[in-house]
Amino acid sequence: MAQYFEIHPQNPQLRLIRQAVEIVRHGGVIVYPTDSSYALGCCIGDKGAMERIRRIRRVDESHNFTLVCRDLSEVSVYAKVHNADYRLLKANTPGPYTFILSASREVPRRLQNLKRKTIGLRVPDNAIAQALLEELNEPLMSSTLIMPNETLPLSDPHDIRERLEREVDLVIDGGNCGLEPTTVVVLEDGQPVIARKGKGDITVLGVELPEHADT
Repeated sequence: MAQYFEIHPQNPQLRLIRQAVEIVRHGGVIVYPTDSSYALGCCIGDKGAMERIRRIRRVDESHNFTLVCRDLSEVSVYAKVHNADYRLLKANTPGPYTFILSASREVPRRLQNLKRKTIGLRVPDNAIAQALLEELNEPLMSSTLIMPNETLPLSDPHDIRERLEREVDLVIDGGNCGLEPTTVVVLEDGQPVIARKGKGDITVLGVELPEHADT
């Protein structure tokens, strides 16, 4: 049975944050709020927890996980960031964007895109997520909490608890954080390309939404 923590969305209780991080460090899968929607998260090096998330989402090995980071210094550990990319990242983080960048050697092969050797990274503008990352002292391996055959993320913590109480170890109730997933931005040679339009405003990136991009 999943534990259920009600954590204040602006002033997270440190005691509960520490308990949540201990669950992650011991192989747990948690549901936590971000600035775009609720997400599933686990320890970056935990293959078993990653497989549990795949089973919940019913996705195969081609599914791309995201590394949710505290700040840009952490992003630069796990991705190759060129100067032009850094300026764009600095201007738009924290925020509801996932950036696809070339993976560094620090990223396990199983987390990389098999063909492109890329990794998705983001820095959320959410106090609970940031508190978790600060205490964990490394990124959370994450996936948006979208259930099989559904198009929108789950948004009601009580509903999430009911549906996943036997599949996750912890549900963090941080209030309503929205239904839109992040905008996904592929960064290649300093040029941003929108792969999915989500919550993040694309006009600040200086690009237009291409006709083939997912919405």
